[in-house]
This record gives sequence, structure tokens and C-alpha cells, in this order.
Amino acid sequence: MLRGLSTVSFYADDVSAAAGWYADLLGVEPYFQRPEEGAPAYIEFRIGDHLHELGLIDRRYASPGTADRPGGAVVFWHVDDLDASVDRLTAMGATVLQPATEHGPGFVTASVVDPFGNILGIMYNAHYLEMLARCGVSAG
Repeated sequence: MLRGLSTVSFYADDVSAAAGWYADLLGVEPYFQRPEEGAPAYIEFRIGDHLHELGLIDRRYASPGTADRPGGAVVFWHVDDLDASVDRLTAMGATVLQPATEHGPGFVTASVVDPFGNILGIMYNAHYLEMLARCGVSAG
């Protein structure tokens, strides 16, 4: 039934500011914006080895009952250097929610709260690297 990650959506009160922050973090500009002119209500990036989508949505479009503080499910994105990633994120204004935690050899997670109140999970995941190698994609 579940075939793969399609889109991860984060809410922000200021979508333009969030887009700038994520563009700086990711090193890419968003490829999609609605509306096309004026203050954006939705912005989307394609990122990573499989070009997954990261969407930024104006918080006023959040479903009723959506938490207004960090909580709920956490999506973990693979990173090659977890400590350096945490350092970069905190230098950019994110706050550590969960410090680096080892879950067994080759599996280390951490999470931060971005300046817009979203939880961003990062993980060094040996399985992710094994899957890339099976697909013929080089790591790093």
C-alpha cells in the first residue's frame, strides 16, 4: 500500500521567510509556488537522492485541530554527517529537540525545531546507504 515518501508538508506563518530559510539550508531554490505572484500560500522544493518533495504551507490552511507547537509524527531525512548537520541547523536558528541518539550500529537520529515551529528529523541510516548502493547511486 505505501510505496514511498511523496511529500512532507510543514506549516509556517510566514511562508516567504520559511522558503528563504529552507533554500539556504538545502542549497536549492523552490521549484513551485502558488500563487505565482504575491505572498505565497504554498512553496515546494525537490530534494535528496530521490527528489522527494518538501512543501511549505501557510499555517492558515492547516487542518482544524492541527497542533500549533511541535508534535506528532517525525520524518527523518538521511544525512551523511549527523553532528555537522545538527551544528548547521542550530547555527541557522533551529533548536535541538532530541540530541543525537544511537539506536544500534549505523542508526543515529536527532531532531530540531525549525524557526517556524516544525520538527525536522535527521538520521544517519546505514540501510538508506545500502539501498542507494543497490540502485547504483553513490553515497555522499
